[in-house]
Amino acid sequence: MEILWYIPTHGDSRYLGAQEGARGANFDYLRQIAIAADSLGYFGVLIPTGRSCEDPWVVAASLIDSTRSLRFLVALRPGLMQPSIAARMTATLDRLSQGRLLINLVAGGDSLELAGDGVFLDHATRYAMSSEFLNAWEELLRASHESESVDFSGEHFQFSGGKLLFPPVQKPRPPIYFGGSSNVAHDLAARAVDTYLTWGEPPQAVAEKIADVRARAAQYGRTLRFGVRLHVIVRPTEQEAWDDAERLISRLDDQAIESAQSALSTMDSVGQQRMIDLRKGAGRSRADLEVSPNLWAGVGLLRGGAGTALVGDPDQIEARLREYQELGVDSFVLSGYPHLEEAYRFAELMFPRIGVTRRGLLPGENFTGPFGGFVAKSQRTLDASAVA
Repeated sequence: MEILWYIPTHGDSRYLGAQEGARGANFDYLRQIAIAADSLGYFGVLIPTGRSCEDPWVVAASLIDSTRSLRFLVALRPGLMQPSIAARMTATLDRLSQGRLLINLVAGGDSLELAGDGVFLDHATRYAMSSEFLNAWEELLRASHESESVDFSGEHFQFSGGKLLFPPVQKPRPPIYFGGSSNVAHDLAARAVDTYLTWGEPPQAVAEKIADVRARAAQYGRTLRFGVRLHVIVRPTEQEAWDDAERLISRLDDQAIESAQSALSTMDSVGQQRMIDLRKGAGRSRADLEVSPNLWAGVGLLRGGAGTALVGDPDQIEARLREYQELGVDSFVLSGYPHLEEAYRFAELMFPRIGVTRRGLLPGENFTGPFGGFVAKSQRTLDASAVA
């Protein structure tokens, strides 16, 4: 499995919707999470986008020198910049990170936020524009490897003699991840992206989405990879996991939930509507919010986007991940509150089970100290070689 973690550039918390236990999105904290994910062996990190977040490109660039192999899944937002500028930024970040850039294509879903950024297109037009944007962006990156110039004329974008003097490391371009639940989104995924992402819905719903995207891709002579975006609460026992799930939302009041749901309902995102439908009319108990075995919709009471979490002991979490894997999913973009501690917890409890190995040692490195200890200052409690 390809496991990615998450950089909370909007801030972090121990309790949803509460100042208690909250952490600001300052550079030192984001850097701690990135270093932890890199050291623990996560494939990469998702850096979110939107007006509530720090800019993902700037954040990714700031974390390059703090990490060695960690990849950065960074949002590309058609309509917020020209394809030529986006291509240049892509090539630069991919080169400076030595090929560690992944692209998260975001067509947008909140019309109010998009209007604030100067985008006033309806849902269908936004996807048509995104498709055109990708064509121009890809052509520029492809041509850069041959030092060629590009002319492009479309409905939304035009340029003449476009050229990148410095190509990206990855050929012909960094991999594209993309999520969307509408018909136009599925068609865009089938034609243009490498990995289709879905939010964490019950397995049957995920299977239906994968089947549809896979069938559409076959019509274009393409095959895709598939991924799921989820939160996770894994503990040594099932009871501990559910207790911590309840604790996460224990500071929410009805007014905060009602306000959040009202705001989310105005979005024209089909995926967001599917998240809302999972918990429509539900209360806050486990019985109300467990929408599928170990799949809990409590995070979506307040949070937009990915609103479900896998909750359980290691055996249960592994079973649920394997269930998605059997459907064709091999990429999991995970997160948990707070993100620093949960990055360690998931890696410690789950990586040995799902075959993720930690980053290899560099010359001179050893694993004394943080991976063991001494009994009476003499006997090691863990052989470092067992961890390497």
